[in-house]
Amino acid sequence: MRLRSYLAIARPDHWIKNIFVLPGVVFAGLLARPPWTEALPRVGTALLVACLVASANYVINEWLDAAFDRHHPVKKHRPSLTGGLRAPYVYLEYVMLLVVGLGLAWVLGVPFFLTALWLAVMGVLYNVRPFRTKDRAYVDVLSESVNNPIRLLMGWFALTSASSPPSSLLLGYWMGGAFLMATKRYAEFREIGAAVAALYRRSFRYYTLDRLLISIMFYGCSASFFTGVFLVKYRIEYIILLPFLAFLFAWYLQISFKPNSAAQAPERLFREKRFATFVLFIAALFLVLTIVDIPNLSVLVHGQDP
Repeated sequence: MRLRSYLAIARPDHWIKNIFVLPGVVFAGLLARPPWTEALPRVGTALLVACLVASANYVINEWLDAAFDRHHPVKKHRPSLTGGLRAPYVYLEYVMLLVVGLGLAWVLGVPFFLTALWLAVMGVLYNVRPFRTKDRAYVDVLSESVNNPIRLLMGWFALTSASSPPSSLLLGYWMGGAFLMATKRYAEFREIGAAVAALYRRSFRYYTLDRLLISIMFYGCSASFFTGVFLVKYRIEYIILLPFLAFLFAWYLQISFKPNSAAQAPERLFREKRFATFVLFIAALFLVLTIVDIPNLSVLVHGQDP
């Protein structure tokens, strides 16, 4: 039972979040056009590294958050509080996950290794005093969501280190992640109430529902702007994606209004079957627009000759 508890705090059920590595692979293939020899094993290794380093972050997160999680109606049942864990073994698990993860990262080259190390450092900044950015309103969202562009970089550098992704893509990815994280905060705040929320997470002492909604609007607008810049600049056909992405953001916000919302635990989003189907539709549309040229769309950007 105790061994299962040590496994549980690594949260393998959250590894689905590392799917955010794959767009980095896709965009590297489209924009940098690297050689595809040995691509599959490199991408597989990149995903494994992302899972191991993320699990190291989860281990330290659960252990250091135990005193706060006891105030949460659901998280008070986490193994860090109920599993009889011992500190030396928890820290040993953390170090082992990091060593194996970063060791594999080194195999994929220095840029990839430094990006994986960045992911590990963000885990320290987010969870460990005196930094503990998760306790600071707005900084908590921005410092956690930066893991999104880090994962994108891992996917990119898994294929090529000869170039870097466009800044508009990285910023759009970051703000998109901030939108998801702020929406998660909003759903949590609505679910457990201000008093309990402030005990569970210090940043909630400074949040209100209005402030969270305003921040969600800011992150959503920022994500749309940077993503739009990237899509239009690199392939005009991608402009067709924009209204579907806007609808996806609005739908996700609507999900956060539900009791026990999946927005509180994004790894459960697959249970929102219609939403998941719409995400797959957008992915398929992206593939089609990558292949099919629509020259007449250039009128939307360059205008029509008199």
